[in-house]
Amino acid sequence: MAEAHQAVAFQFTITPEGIDLQLSYQALNQIYLSGVRSWKKRVSRMRNSLIKGVFPASPSSWLFVAIGILATMYMQSDPSMGLISKIQQHLPLRYGGQTMLSALVFSTLLWLSLILALRFCLKLLLSYHHWMFEQHGRVSNTTKVWVSLVRLFSSRKPLLYSYQTSLPHLPVPAISDTLSRYLESVRPLLTDPEFKRMTNLAGQFESNLGNRLQRYLKLKALWATNYVSHSHTQIHSGKEHFTVRDFLYVTPTPVQAARAGNTITALLLYRRKVNREELKPSRVPGTVIPLCAAQCERMFNTTRTPGTETDVLQHWQDSEFVAVYNKGRFFRLWVYRAGRLLSPREIEYQIQRILDDPSPPLPGEERLGALTAGDRVPWAQIRKQYFSSGVNKRSLDAIERAAFFVTLDDEEQGMKGDDPAGNLDRYAKSLLHGKCYDRWFDKSFSIVIYKNGKSGLNAEHSWADAPTVAHLWEYTLATDAFQLGYTEDGHCKGEVERSLPHPQRLSWEIPSEVQAQASSSLAVAQALADDVDCHVFPFREFGKGRIKKCRISPDAFIQISLQLAYFRDRGGFCLTYEASMTRLFREGRTETVRSCSNESCAFIRALEGRECRRLFRKASEKHQNLYRMAMTGAGIDRHLFCLYVVSKYLGVESAFLKEVLSEPWRLSTSQTPVQQMELFDLKNHPDFISLGGGFGPVADDGYGVSYIIVGEDMINFHVSSKHSCKETDSHRFGAQISRALQDIMTLLSADAKTTSSSSSSSSSSSSSSSSSSKDKKLL
Repeated sequence: MAEAHQAVAFQFTITPEGIDLQLSYQALNQIYLSGVRSWKKRVSRMRNSLIKGVFPASPSSWLFVAIGILATMYMQSDPSMGLISKIQQHLPLRYGGQTMLSALVFSTLLWLSLILALRFCLKLLLSYHHWMFEQHGRVSNTTKVWVSLVRLFSSRKPLLYSYQTSLPHLPVPAISDTLSRYLESVRPLLTDPEFKRMTNLAGQFESNLGNRLQRYLKLKALWATNYVSHSHTQIHSGKEHFTVRDFLYVTPTPVQAARAGNTITALLLYRRKVNREELKPSRVPGTVIPLCAAQCERMFNTTRTPGTETDVLQHWQDSEFVAVYNKGRFFRLWVYRAGRLLSPREIEYQIQRILDDPSPPLPGEERLGALTAGDRVPWAQIRKQYFSSGVNKRSLDAIERAAFFVTLDDEEQGMKGDDPAGNLDRYAKSLLHGKCYDRWFDKSFSIVIYKNGKSGLNAEHSWADAPTVAHLWEYTLATDAFQLGYTEDGHCKGEVERSLPHPQRLSWEIPSEVQAQASSSLAVAQALADDVDCHVFPFREFGKGRIKKCRISPDAFIQISLQLAYFRDRGGFCLTYEASMTRLFREGRTETVRSCSNESCAFIRALEGRECRRLFRKASEKHQNLYRMAMTGAGIDRHLFCLYVVSKYLGVESAFLKEVLSEPWRLSTSQTPVQQMELFDLKNHPDFISLGGGFGPVADDGYGVSYIIVGEDMINFHVSSKHSCKETDSHRFGAQISRALQDIMTLLSADAKTTSSSSSSSSSSSSSSSSSSKDKKLL
């Protein structure tokens, strides 16, 4: 009761003697400090807005312009060519300093004009993408000049969002180019009659409905920042989640509350950097080319709210608490006190209070989160009817407005025990869906802290893509392990203020209708979760270091290996999705690299012959070109999808688009990029390597493959499929991936040896015969 009174700043009662007023100076002081923190944040935002608004110039450059104008006027020269005099005539004031004021007005207008000109020049520079298609080591003079100019414009230290207004808009490809590239991508998957039929469909679409839809799409591109981005805020499809996992070999502490304390602190420190725009803008690796940072804006305090037709992303400016779930109970945990972020030790103390809380769940509370895991329409209807007022609304608001969601899981996970491989699989599966009711799947992301201190992150896909979440998670892991650290007994460092109020238990009034729907949603989600087969394995035979020695792109090497693995697993080829990004453009998200190409299929079919090495390099170059085209706005699938959206809006049907969008992605792949290697000292701490991320299969009879290239000598894979499909098996496909990687490396190594030995005429004939015999053993 005493803790409750501390939250009240003042209270008064009316007595026969008058009004009895009681003040709580401690509560008033907390209100004052919270207000100071709020105003500091507002001032910081205003300062950052000014700095961003004048980028690539600086606010201080106005002073140089003004001094220059005044200096030329002092020398009896008019740099404005009469404009200062005209400004002076229209000024309402009449006093001696009127000339000075009109000169300052002209200086300001000139300064703003220069900023707009600089920004336009920077946008033109960032619209140049030919550099990406040049061969390594053969840089043209045009690109060299372009790099120098971009470096010049980037010489000032930019804020996180400084480049946003200078990024070019995503171009709408010509419909003939998209259709041509589409037909090329499906050619190896279709028989001659099927391909002829699809060619005719594409031709009819282009000559009739396609050009009409293209005009509407170009019209949208004129006023929209990104002609694709609208589909990410108005979400029609089902929910999709992905995960990123903890260190593979290391758990920094076995104390669950302590791991939660450091993890929550690291995430809030990252949020502070985002809010203050102190993070460096992401760039194309190895270059000065900036990437769009718009996804960072919705990272925290964001929830996907269900609708009967479309879901909508809701974002709040800030919040000083997180939502916590443990043993069927929901809590609001305040992480700030009097404007101060709690220390990791204090957050650990509060988390331990939640873990020690003996109170049971309220009726219907334990499985309430299943509503976010099932069908969206029933959840939208239940939310509107039972969660729009009263205690349920207040508790739901506490979850949805929270910075993020935290699950204190009562299970142990990770690579442990007598079956480390099987435990890794169970860890990945648990992180992906848990019990289907112990995560709040509508939140932008949920942190899971297991009983033995292992951790992980489950992210909702509509607000952002894997690289954005991976960047957050890299910072969190590194800050947790190397900066915040733990005491010798595994607890967080720092002191505890024992007067902290208890975490607030959320109250619910859940009627039988809501409980019934939660049970129904849980049954739907549980059936889907039980069907997912996950397999996680580290590939340690070699990594990107050895691949690069063969002068091959590591990503192309892995993607072609996946094609070979699928061919051996299923006896054919399939439509393959590889996620690329279009963040070279403003509000860019993802694009599809259709990795199954004519060139990759030709290599795999010819693997037993002598020409396979040449075909592999040709397939690798083709894959790299497809990836570059996707990055530079010349992809296929986003354009076709937007044409389909326009057709639905106009109420017209297209047989071609309907068939294209119904084609299953039986092999869906994605790379989890490592973006901040400087945070991890793998030389002195080689065990602190990440397991990467993962996701479920897209097609019922297909595979989902996620991989992360760790350091120079390891590649971690996450393979998923469905138990209900008798033709797929995640463990079998994982073995095929390992075999394909090694076989292609053997091929390239033999090629390198052959090239080396061919310089010596005495061994040329024996080299040729040995490489031929090696090729024949691969399939």
